[in-house]
Amino acid sequence: MEDFDETLYLVWRANLNVLAGSPAGGARIARMMSFSPSYMKLILAGRRDFSEEFVRGVETVTGLPPRWLDERRDRRDIPPETQRAMDEETPAAVFRGNAHPAPKRPVLRGPEPLLSQTEATRRIADQALQQVETHRRDQMFRRNRDLLLSDLRRVERQLSMVQLDGINAKAEDLRASGKLDDPVKADLAGRIEQIDKHRAMLLQHVEKLALLLTGLDD
Repeated sequence: MEDFDETLYLVWRANLNVLAGSPAGGARIARMMSFSPSYMKLILAGRRDFSEEFVRGVETVTGLPPRWLDERRDRRDIPPETQRAMDEETPAAVFRGNAHPAPKRPVLRGPEPLLSQTEATRRIADQALQQVETHRRDQMFRRNRDLLLSDLRRVERQLSMVQLDGINAKAEDLRASGKLDDPVKADLAGRIEQIDKHRAMLLQHVEKLALLLTGLDD
């Protein structure tokens, strides 16, 4: 396509259809322009492109004022002498031009770098920031893991220090005092047994959790 406004091109096509008025009118214009009616039919239907040279040729051959086709028109705008020339197929001039649009001139550009200097610098800076952030997160992970391990070892030591021998001896003295009912004696013995059992279970959980944390990668 030539280098003209696309909106103007649509105006030209619409005005050509107004000027033709019907397929028969389009055929008359085609013969006045020395074109085949079938080719003109394709132009009017929007199935063939055309050049500005062709538009100016239509204006000249049909006797229209210069650039008459550049503004939106309807049938009432067609000059009487133009309508008479089309009805009688008497061209006001001979068109020797071409309807085919000239190809657009290519816009040549020099080679551009794939990556500008500014973009390259920005990417390097982004990568450096990502590395710093990754290092910071790794340090925080190791610190939190080591703190948790330290707390677990402290709990483990405290649980290991819990000795129930003295508690059992004192509980036995209470049971032998004769002041406790049998249900109370049974409850006392059962709860001391549960304390010892849960202490052992807590130690197992602490050891397993410490083992899990020790095996975590940095």
